[in-house]
Amino acid sequence: MICPPVRIAAPVKNEYYVARFITEAGSKMAISNLPDFRGGIEIRDVSDGAIVSGRVDSEEAILVRRGEEFFAVGAQCTHYHGALAAGLAVGDTIRCPLHHACFSLRTGEALRAPALDPIACWRVERAGTKIFVREQMPAPKPPALEAGKAGPLPSSVTIIGGGAAGLAAADRLRREGYSARITLISADASPPYDRPNLSKDFLMGTAPAEWMPLRTPEYYVERKIELLLDSRVAALDLKQRTIQLERGPQVDFDALLLATGADPVRLEIPAAGGARLFYLRTFADSQSIVAAATAAKRVVVVGASFIGLEVAASLRQRGIEVHVVGPERIPFERVLGAELGTFVREVHETHGVTFHLGTSVASVDGRRVMLEDASCIEADFVVIGAGVRPTIKLAEQAGLDIDRGVGVNEYLETSAERVFAAGDIARWPDPHSGERIRVEHWVVAERQGQIAALNMLGRRQRFDAVPFFWSQHYDVTINYVGHAESWDAIDIDGSLSSRDCTVTYRRGGRILALASISRDLKSLEAERDLELTQVSATDG
Repeated sequence: MICPPVRIAAPVKNEYYVARFITEAGSKMAISNLPDFRGGIEIRDVSDGAIVSGRVDSEEAILVRRGEEFFAVGAQCTHYHGALAAGLAVGDTIRCPLHHACFSLRTGEALRAPALDPIACWRVERAGTKIFVREQMPAPKPPALEAGKAGPLPSSVTIIGGGAAGLAAADRLRREGYSARITLISADASPPYDRPNLSKDFLMGTAPAEWMPLRTPEYYVERKIELLLDSRVAALDLKQRTIQLERGPQVDFDALLLATGADPVRLEIPAAGGARLFYLRTFADSQSIVAAATAAKRVVVVGASFIGLEVAASLRQRGIEVHVVGPERIPFERVLGAELGTFVREVHETHGVTFHLGTSVASVDGRRVMLEDASCIEADFVVIGAGVRPTIKLAEQAGLDIDRGVGVNEYLETSAERVFAAGDIARWPDPHSGERIRVEHWVVAERQGQIAALNMLGRRQRFDAVPFFWSQHYDVTINYVGHAESWDAIDIDGSLSSRDCTVTYRRGGRILALASISRDLKSLEAERDLELTQVSATDG
């Protein structure tokens, strides 16, 4: 019997990536070969900080030692089933090696996105020289809410934006026990979905559509989250605390989260003769490209951006000839540096991608794609990945402070009372770089949504997470932690050609960021170390 496929964000390469398809019998056999923690494990066999793989009856589990405390929790991350045994224990938490989700070892609670659901957690008992795992502990219950440091609880919360930050905020509010009205307004026609997969597995054809929603329809009903889809906001009145929809009723709010995300940069490319040009931002966009790809033989991708090259990789996996056109000299040079950018280009070239860099598209007429260098490419359609711009028009019209995005403080508060911003639009004071930054990372958006939710409840919790993103190119996945808009030194440890290395970005001798390939534990360790490094906004 074939089990449902497991969602993963990269092809099977490192040992902790689970197979997409596993047989039920094979899975049970593999688990049965693991030591059963019910029978006990010698304390002397578990060093401090160790993560030991095993099982509790028929369920895969890990045992973690932190000093003289022992914890037993589920072995797989609830986001993409990453093996937590290959992760990192930090304090009384365990972090996933795939996308840096963080769980409590004491309760199993998902503390940091991208995981939203808890892992199993068992009671551990020490008897003589052994540790025994006993009964499974119940899932944490929402606490009884009380007014926080910032005053009374909001009578209602409205969230504008149905992406990563918006859903994470609504989810966290309910997990914290907030029971008043939550309204989630989304301009998208689809419920919140796994946006990173739009250019990866879904576009590649290895992730079916049913994997894409982050939550089931029943989730919103059970948690009483009013989800307004295909709903655009016409006006935001901060004084009256009302929102007017373009189509639909007026919505009032007490606390507000702006999580409007970003829109693709639209290029002024003259198009005629039935030319087909696509942008990729929404689930519908990705579905349209998939439909066009079914009969396509050659495609032009405009822009050697992360989205552009992930699209190129996914279409090549479908057997389509791909040409990448872009004004940049080296892909990702501004973000990753020349050496790593050149390596990524070479990876794509080994898979048959043809690059036309240092130029751009002049016009498209039917299947003829004319470049500014006067060359021409015949293509069935064109995908444009020229970056995105934060969607801040609503915030501007409402009179909020704008700083190349929506300006927020360390609590993600805007210039208006009880109005917060998170995700692609938010520019916040980053304590690790000492700069005010805005980033367009999925995990950052989710984590900001979670912190904004806590601060709506008066927790006064600073957003101090280290930025993290990943990018997938065939069998190469790049993990990146930190934030380096500029640097004066890049150190490479390991080998790019062997696809096993870390790339460290420094300025003034201080580490700002680290990119890694096939060294996910190093990525987790770098995240932990960067969390301990905080500088003031006036530092360099």
